[in-house]
Amino acid sequence: MRNVEDTAAEHDDADPPHQHPGEPHAGGSLKNRLNWLRAGVLGANDGIVSTAGIVVGVAAATTERGPVFTAGLAGLCAGAVSMALGEYVSVSTQRDTEQALLAKETRELREEPEAEFEELVGLYEAKGLSHDTACRVATELTDRDAFEAHADIELGIDPYELTNPWMAAVSSAVSFLSGALLPMLAILLPPINVRVPITFAAVIVALALTGYVGAVLGGSSPWRPMCRVVVGGAIAMIVTFAIGKALGTAVG
Repeated sequence: MRNVEDTAAEHDDADPPHQHPGEPHAGGSLKNRLNWLRAGVLGANDGIVSTAGIVVGVAAATTERGPVFTAGLAGLCAGAVSMALGEYVSVSTQRDTEQALLAKETRELREEPEAEFEELVGLYEAKGLSHDTACRVATELTDRDAFEAHADIELGIDPYELTNPWMAAVSSAVSFLSGALLPMLAILLPPINVRVPITFAAVIVALALTGYVGAVLGGSSPWRPMCRVVVGGAIAMIVTFAIGKALGTAVG
């Protein structure tokens, strides 16, 4: 098995052939980029929607700024911690599973190299290669890095770029906080009589922007993602506003 650091250094130093500028694999593994994108976009959207729902609901029940600020801050902190813990647990479970599979593959390569080679040939034949071509490909890849070859074709895992739970947790927390600050400022800074409409408008624009950015970075058309997040956020604010208004009237 090749040394991980050596292989990573080779990958950094070399310019991969047949690679076109702007393609997803040009700057690292697509899998890790998608994980970062997922955590960041979900965190920002959750921060915007959940905090907006809280502050709009409380603002509908009272004209005091103190309760709105307290509720919003509590939701902001709780949401950031929850997002970070959720991402950490989820990605840690994924990483543990990947490591267990890679350890099993390492053991099989050490104990049954011939059988593993035949398995590699069979997997390439299953992808449509002739037996001779599959043997040639398996031989060259095995000579280069048998462990990486098996991890890729059998498991779909890059053994040198496993997911990082700490990075996912930090990304989720930071993106949640960034998103949550917008509705907090929008509800606290304007005059009381216009703070809810301003917050509603600011949240809709922010959600449209996050949906657009997420779609563009993911390489998809932006309109459907934008509509999904905007409609969902609008419904959340309308529901919480209605509940806050009803409860505020009843209590008052």
